Amino acid sequence: MPDDNLKSFAKKSAKPLRVAVLVSGSGSNLQVLINAMQAGALPIEIVGVISNREDAYAITRANDAAIPVAVLSHVASGKRMGIKTFETHASAQLSAWQPDLIVLAGFMRVLSSAFIDNAPAPMINLHPALLPAYKGLDTHQRAIQAGERHHGCSIHVVTAELDAGAVLTQALLEVNQKDTADSLQARVQKGEHQLLPWTILLIANSIIDLNNPHDDDAELSCLPALPLKLWLND
Repeated sequence: MPDDNLKSFAKKSAKPLRVAVLVSGSGSNLQVLINAMQAGALPIEIVGVISNREDAYAITRANDAAIPVAVLSHVASGKRMGIKTFETHASAQLSAWQPDLIVLAGFMRVLSSAFIDNAPAPMINLHPALLPAYKGLDTHQRAIQAGERHHGCSIHVVTAELDAGAVLTQALLEVNQKDTADSLQARVQKGEHQLLPWTILLIANSIIDLNNPHDDDAELSCLPALPLKLWLND
C-alpha cells in the first residue's frame, strides 16, 4: 500500500493504538513502526520497548525516538536472566504501560502460557515463514532445502504452542533458483517491513478482530477469510 494511501487510511482510527514491542535484535521492524508513527501513516503510539538483550540495536532505535525502554537481560549476579524472572519483570512493565497491542518483532525467547494468558493486551508475532509450515528456526534454509516455490512471512496470534496461533496475514514471494538462505532472508525481511505496519493498521481500524481471529461469522462478512495475503513482486 503506498504511503499516501496508508496515511489516508490511518486517519480513520479515532485514537492511536497503544503498542508495546518486544525485541531481541537489530530492530529493523521496530524502526519501520517508529517511522510510520512519526510520519502519521499509522494511528499508533509506541508506549514502550522491552529487550531481552542488552546489546540489541533496537534499544538505540527506541532511545533515538524517545520511547521508554526496559532491558531485561541479566540479573544482579551478571547471569542471563531466567525466563521466569524475565516474565515477572516484563509483565509488571507491560501492566504499567497498558498497551492495546503487544508486538513480538524479532523476539527470540519462548514465553509461557501463564505470561501470554495474563498479558494486558492481545499479542502478535512476526514469523519468517508461511505458517503453518516451518515453525521454529532456520526457516529460510529449510524452505530452500525442501524446494519450495513460495516463501514469505506470517503474523499470527501468540499462544502457548510455538508459532501455532491463528494466522492473521502473510506476505508471499517466489523463491528464486539462485536464492541462498541469506538472500532469501533479505527478501523476506523487505516483506516483513510491509506486512507488519499493514497488519497493525488493519487491527487499529477493526478490520482484523483479535478477539475473534477465526471470524466465526465469516459467511456473513464481505471480507476475505484470514489470513489476508500480500503478494510481493521484488
